[in-house]
Amino acid sequence: MAEPQDMILPLLREMRTELQTGFSDVCRQFVAVDARFDRLERQCDDFREAMTGESMLGRCAAAGVGKRLDAIERRLVILEKTD
Repeated sequence: MAEPQDMILPLLREMRTELQTGFSDVCRQFVAVDARFDRLERQCDDFREAMTGESMLGRCAAAGVGKRLDAIERRLVILEKTD
């Protein structure tokens, strides 16, 4: 009859090899997922910058409209005083 250590040690070596292979696969998958997250974060940053840029343009345009409205209101006040 074979000794227990003669049966157990080969099984443990086989298990170690399978675990190392599995961990290598998982590590490769994490690298791929990290790359996808990095790409998504860059896209979100680009989108955020684009939205901020548009809102800045909108604010500038609104400021221009506000100045024009102020000028019109001043002229109306003058016209009302003359009546």
